[in-house]
Amino acid sequence: MKQLSIIILLVLVLCSCGNRSANVPLTEQAEDRDAKAMLQGFWVDAETEELAVHVDGDTIFYTDSTSMPAYFRIVGDSLVLGSGAAYNIERMTQNLFWFHNQNGDLVKYRRSDNPEDTTWVHDTPHIMTYTHQVKTDSVVSFGGERYHWYIAINPTKYKVVKHTYSDDGVEVDNVYYDNIMHISVYKGAQKLYSSDFRKSQYSKYVPADFLEQAVLGNMEFSSIDAQGLHFNATLCIPDGASCYLVETLISYKGELKMKTIEY
Repeated sequence: MKQLSIIILLVLVLCSCGNRSANVPLTEQAEDRDAKAMLQGFWVDAETEELAVHVDGDTIFYTDSTSMPAYFRIVGDSLVLGSGAAYNIERMTQNLFWFHNQNGDLVKYRRSDNPEDTTWVHDTPHIMTYTHQVKTDSVVSFGGERYHWYIAINPTKYKVVKHTYSDDGVEVDNVYYDNIMHISVYKGAQKLYSSDFRKSQYSKYVPADFLEQAVLGNMEFSSIDAQGLHFNATLCIPDGASCYLVETLISYKGELKMKTIEY
């Protein structure tokens, strides 16, 4: 009877430990270093025979020139990226690596046997600019007065990271340079307003999760009326259809007001 009690106690302890392990997020579980070592090297898409990725250490380098390298771990039967995205591994050998992408589709890689693939160098990914015309100005009239406005779009080295997916359905990060907009308004020789605009200034008018991946892409003059001169700032997630249009109103006293007018 005593032995039976000990056995039951051991079973309960093991089940308890197993449950605790199951509740631990993949990002916090111990990685399979042997599996990571097996994944090192150059891998091609099994269908297209094109080089897909180079795995070096704890980093996946993509052949797409705009995608940033990704930190990864192998935990259990999952490929876990530094972002927390996890992909179920279907099969993994010295020469095969199959996994399910974010849509559940099976992606098949095989180890490259082409000597030319091993000469591929993972250069620093190309950082893209997202802007339209650089400078524009005009003279407008209201109430018998003439106003000269001036807009300058200045590309910067401030990086904006856009989370997207590769052709294989794997989460990747593309990087863009943000812009600074400058608006000046003159009444004759009198300067009514002159200031730079940065993306952060629109935090009250654009949701934080959208703004994080958005670029301040354009600033355009809209109209002039009794309130003042109206300009529209466009904040877009690059290469997507989603944009916010925020009105910037500059009064004849040089005062500034903003409001969201379109999404």
